[in-house]
Amino acid sequence: MGRTYIVEDAVEGYLTKQCEQKVVPVTGLLIGQSSTQREYVVTATRTPQREECAASGGNSLDKEWVTEHARQVSRMLPGGLSVLGVFIVTDNDAKDTLATLRQLVFAVENLISTERLWNSAEDVSDRVVLHVNPQTRKTLCRTFDVKDPKSVAKPADWKYQSGVCSSWSTVSCCLSVDVLVPLPDNTAATEDTDKCLKEGLRGWARRVESAVCLIDGRRPAADTELAGGQKRNARPTYTAQLLITSDERRLTDVVQRCGGSVSVRGAVYSTAYLHSNKPKARLAEKLLKRDAVSTVTTRAQMVLEELLTSGGASEGGSRDKHQREQFCLPHRVFCPVEASGPVCVCDYRFSDEGPSEVIDRLKEMLDMDAAEKDLDTRRETPAEVWERDGVHEATVETAEAPQSKRNYFGAAMATTVALLATAASMLYLNDV
Repeated sequence: MGRTYIVEDAVEGYLTKQCEQKVVPVTGLLIGQSSTQREYVVTATRTPQREECAASGGNSLDKEWVTEHARQVSRMLPGGLSVLGVFIVTDNDAKDTLATLRQLVFAVENLISTERLWNSAEDVSDRVVLHVNPQTRKTLCRTFDVKDPKSVAKPADWKYQSGVCSSWSTVSCCLSVDVLVPLPDNTAATEDTDKCLKEGLRGWARRVESAVCLIDGRRPAADTELAGGQKRNARPTYTAQLLITSDERRLTDVVQRCGGSVSVRGAVYSTAYLHSNKPKARLAEKLLKRDAVSTVTTRAQMVLEELLTSGGASEGGSRDKHQREQFCLPHRVFCPVEASGPVCVCDYRFSDEGPSEVIDRLKEMLDMDAAEKDLDTRRETPAEVWERDGVHEATVETAEAPQSKRNYFGAAMATTVALLATAASMLYLNDV
């Protein structure tokens, strides 16, 4: 017996809309949450059309374009949401299209997995492919095991339902971050810098994975069912704490030749959404921890990509010894998937960007028609950096809840290696 996909009925309307497009094929992503018993699909988004393809009127399938879109979308999904598979709207025969969909879903999973810093060996490895015929509106749903290169298509049930995520639980926490990552001598080498950054964050991710998780001030047993969530539109919420043990290996214990370092310090808002079918504390802890790791990794990589693209990282050789540069990492902005549900997606907004840039990205990446009033910017407030009397200072407000704000103040001399206090969403590049 194949897997069952419980699909928000708004997805049916969205796919019907794609059937009316003049240009085919239309490809896209299916987004939701996996569980051992069933899958939940809460939204779908078509792949943005490439400008050169639109100009030429071509209708060929660009696998690299689809997979890169999936990577960008994956970064915008908080804990509990992931790319479950792909869909295609085409009048080609469904069975003939399966081979193409198989290649596509494997390519998407392979690229997304390169950004994960956690062990996903025990996760559900089935990914769904959906073929929609724009003429007959018939659908063909199949799954592939992406961990098995020889996997063959398996049948799956595709069932539409209203209010799929209307009673999902929300668990959230505010997490302090303090990570120091050494960089290679040649900081202009993109691959070396990215590799070192990932390796340093991977060590921190392992500490997060082993952290003690308190939910509403208590540490529940792993198999404890979270209360609520069974009643429609109940929307239970939980506040969590992640207690991370200090790193026993001191910086002085490691001798390593490097060209600089990246210090990521601050406080981030982490959140996760849980399906309403008797969610366990184990699931809440896992999804919350993964979201914490994912959001920090995403922000650091975004700034690194920005620096490497602009050439800022290649100027390291001309800097004075011990010079410190400070960069504000982008802060998180949330937007509900639909007005009636608690589940949100997110975007990362740099300090020089306005709401319009966020709205444009939500439209381009997730095909969402969001308005400025839909954006939730209260959970994180961007850090501010200024210089006073030779001292670089940073301050930030990070909200655990809209009514409860905390101020984090930090100061560091230009020649010091580490900051003295916490500042949210800050990244520091140091030259040795």
